Amino acid sequence: MIRHAKPSEIEKILTLTQACANDMIARGIYQWDEHYPSREALLKDVERNELYLLLEENTIIGCIVISTHKDSEYDTINWLTKDGNNYYIHRLAIHPQFQHKGHAKTLMDFAEAFVKENGGISVRLDTFSQNTRNQKFYKARGYRPTGTVYFPRQSDHAFYCYELIL
Repeated sequence: MIRHAKPSEIEKILTLTQACANDMIARGIYQWDEHYPSREALLKDVERNELYLLLEENTIIGCIVISTHKDSEYDTINWLTKDGNNYYIHRLAIHPQFQHKGHAKTLMDFAEAFVKENGGISVRLDTFSQNTRNQKFYKARGYRPTGTVYFPRQSDHAFYCYELIL
């Protein structure tokens, strides 16, 4: 089941994202850390009604943010479509115990259908340059590379931007 997150679930969501961060770090992927995603970012996602949870038997196993807000870091990207009714994916996470079972695909299917239903023209996102698994995942879904951004507080390495035209 996929549904909106509630403010009361922030601690559980932080536990999920920290488990993902620890798992990536153990694999040499320094994409997330103890500071990202932050409580403040997740609370803002909930307040904007943009954070969705994937549940299995009442257990939160994944999350995704589906947003119309364009971060300023994306201003330099040569997107495939003009700015307008575009949606942005952030903070896609599946708890490590539930990975490799198609749950990320389920959340992305949901997000892409949501965008279509709401008249979106494209889905935009970024993924860490050192996370080749994610890059393959998005390319296999038809996302096309559009440029590179940096989030200095997060990593010295680049993040690759992708867009899927719907």
